[in-house]
Amino acid sequence: MSRIGKWGVVEWGMSTAARTAARLEQRRREAEDLLRREAQQQQEAAPVHLAGPVGPAAPAAPPRSARYARESSMGRPATPAEAVPWGLRVAAESTWRLLLLGAALYVLFRVITTLRLVALAFIAAVLITALLQPTVSWLRRHGLPRSLAAAVTFLSGLVGIGLVVWFVVWQVSTNLESVTSRVQEGVEQLRDWLVKGPLHLTDKQISDFAKQISKAIGTNSDAITSAGFTGVTIAVELLTGVVLAAFCTFFLLYDGERIWQWTLRGLPRHSRYAMAGAGPRAWATLTSYVRGTVLVAFIDSVCIGIGLQLLDVPLAVPLAVIIFLGAFVPLVGALITGTIAVLIAIVTQGVFTAAMVLVVLVAVQQIEGHLLQPLILGRAVRVHPLAVVLAVAAGSILAGIGGAVVAVPLVAVTNTVVGYLRRRSAAGHEVFTALEAAREEHARESVEAEEGTGAAVAIESAGVPEPAGVAEGGAGREGTESGNPPPGQAGTGDS
Repeated sequence: MSRIGKWGVVEWGMSTAARTAARLEQRRREAEDLLRREAQQQQEAAPVHLAGPVGPAAPAAPPRSARYARESSMGRPATPAEAVPWGLRVAAESTWRLLLLGAALYVLFRVITTLRLVALAFIAAVLITALLQPTVSWLRRHGLPRSLAAAVTFLSGLVGIGLVVWFVVWQVSTNLESVTSRVQEGVEQLRDWLVKGPLHLTDKQISDFAKQISKAIGTNSDAITSAGFTGVTIAVELLTGVVLAAFCTFFLLYDGERIWQWTLRGLPRHSRYAMAGAGPRAWATLTSYVRGTVLVAFIDSVCIGIGLQLLDVPLAVPLAVIIFLGAFVPLVGALITGTIAVLIAIVTQGVFTAAMVLVVLVAVQQIEGHLLQPLILGRAVRVHPLAVVLAVAAGSILAGIGGAVVAVPLVAVTNTVVGYLRRRSAAGHEVFTALEAAREEHARESVEAEEGTGAAVAIESAGVPEPAGVAEGGAGREGTESGNPPPGQAGTGDS
């Protein structure tokens, strides 16, 4: 302040106020010109009324916006769409989109139903690949080529499945004679109970009932024959599905990565990045689900098999294998397949042993639901039990046993993919918001810097040094003693 007089500061303030007033006046004129052009366009777009008085006294048609405003003030909606309540509009928009989505899903299910054999074989191959892929990765890390690692893993899996089937057949053929004799004894005991029990049936009534059964079988021999042909057809389809699943499994083990890359290239460009991130997470979920389910099913079958062996139920090992296969349907599979063991226990050992077998089944199911699945599967696969039951029911209705097996992993993978895409969208929105805020902050700082630079140039042009603390755009006192602008602002000014 020692080098600047009072009148210099006053002159600088008056020049800044004058520039600001001139800028505001220019913006006001631009706004008036814009409003004038819009009014001219509305008058040119107004319809020409041929009827009515002609001449200077003819009333001009009111603008469209004014007419709508008058109708709205009189209690009438400006447009027909505004007469529809907002909730009804949202419901209508949601309904037609849901109908379109339902039609697309219906067409997809029709295609899958038509190609049910191929679809189930491929899905079974994917599940088996998820179980065997860690072994292939381990062998490749230890130096084996990709083709050799896939071949060794595939052949080892076939050999393991063949040994299990051979063991089950051997157990059934070995114990078949004893089981048949026990079944005959059980039928005789049932006959004695029907005669001497609370029903008090006679031998003649039981014989008549047996004759009616034989007559029904003879009458419906054609239906039984057709059912036999249907069984043969099912056996052929099952064999075809097994061969197709084995073929797909080998190539998924050998060339799964390149198949996934080819699938990504077939997607739209804007969807590739999202699916490239969702795919590995979905595969990790599927791998965790399959390996955990195999371990849980093995523990269930071992525990139930030990219980059957202790209760002296015949065919304990084959029944344990059947329960192992049924346990791939979570929560209900082992219990449903365990009813076979209950029936065999009733026929061979009596009602008490069958009740004990049922107790063992229920206890193992409770341990599975409350301890094994949360401990083994953990957070990798988190699906609510209600969703599991509904998925199993829907899958069994749509595709039978195969649909029941596939339904739960499909729901788990879908849950993982949807959760990842939702988190990705939320993160993208946060990044976009942060970028917008940074851009607005940068623009504000640029405007402040421009105003401060203009003030400094105006003072310099007036021959008055800049006072300390007057400039607000970050321009310091550096260079003021020599009359030059601060660094970074050379050559700038208010044009």
